[in-house]
Amino acid sequence: MSDLLRAPAEIKYAEELDWLESIDDNPKPFSWRLSPKMVRLFILGSERCDNLDREIPQKWFGDRSFVERSIVTLASDRGLLLIGDPGTGKSWLAELLAAAISRNSTLVVQGTAGTTEDHIKYSWNVSMVIAKGQSRESMIPSPIMTAMETGAIGRFEELTRSTSDVQDALISILSEKYISVPELDEDGIVFAKPGFCVIATANSRDRGVNDLSSALKRRFNFVRIPVVTNKKAEAEIVRFRTEELLRRHQIELDVPPTLLDVLLRSFADLRASAAAAGSDDEKLESALSTAEQIGVLEDAILHSNFFGERALTAHALASSLVGSLARREPEDLAILNKYLHGVVEPRSKEEGGCWPEFLEGGQDAIATLS
Repeated sequence: MSDLLRAPAEIKYAEELDWLESIDDNPKPFSWRLSPKMVRLFILGSERCDNLDREIPQKWFGDRSFVERSIVTLASDRGLLLIGDPGTGKSWLAELLAAAISRNSTLVVQGTAGTTEDHIKYSWNVSMVIAKGQSRESMIPSPIMTAMETGAIGRFEELTRSTSDVQDALISILSEKYISVPELDEDGIVFAKPGFCVIATANSRDRGVNDLSSALKRRFNFVRIPVVTNKKAEAEIVRFRTEELLRRHQIELDVPPTLLDVLLRSFADLRASAAAAGSDDEKLESALSTAEQIGVLEDAILHSNFFGERALTAHALASSLVGSLARREPEDLAILNKYLHGVVEPRSKEEGGCWPEFLEGGQDAIATLS
């Protein structure tokens, strides 16, 4: 794992998955490596009532009903569509599900305007075709076709960013569970094996992209992942991801609970302001998701470690927040400046603590960017 910049979940948690598989005596659908109960336990973590010999840490933070409905959908071999705002953990949940069920989360197609049918079906090794003609050996299967042939989970990221032609091609795969290869006379159909399913994700905030057709929608069960608003759950997510960053960079730096509280309250304030805004110009372009909170904190930690006093400060946190969220000029800078003067300044006088330094850091960052 130390040789990988980011190990997929099945490698990162390989020892844990092996142990869960060894004690799992519950019935398993199709070719699943873990039973539905163990898949849920792997993702949401163990509890005392599970009576396990070891603790399984929680890896995805959200309502357990979302995880359970996702697992049930995959067991029914229907497509699963995780939809929600950016930064709500859709892709991470999809990766964990694929890792737990088929021990392979890397069969992924990334949806873009340039994604073609070849990316979800197959293409050809041109040199082999010239030398030996078209055959199964010269065919390059897509990640989705590989998932079909092995009875695994295929993933499709940002489904709504792909064109209607690509979406239409996916309809037949989800309905018929096979891909026809007309170029081959023999063995010209690739059938899906039991266990094959597709997990797709879609960003509910995207604009100017391709809406899903009603025919494709019928092939999916929708699970909407909301933005985490529970302060305790959000703190757990931020702490979980930040600890991973510190371990990866081998950084010995503490995140004071007071500064984590400042970050959480700042994002809560900005979300409330965005909800009350009358137009898009009055709200930040940022989605203010938990993922962006993590990005702000990671940026502040790395800056403090490399260029500061190896201690996280409120000044560095405020500077990181402004630098990360100010994407439009002058609109976003004006909104952040209004927040600092209207909310943070009175709070720094009333509560003291880290808030005065946080106010100073934010003002310095805005002055630099203005």
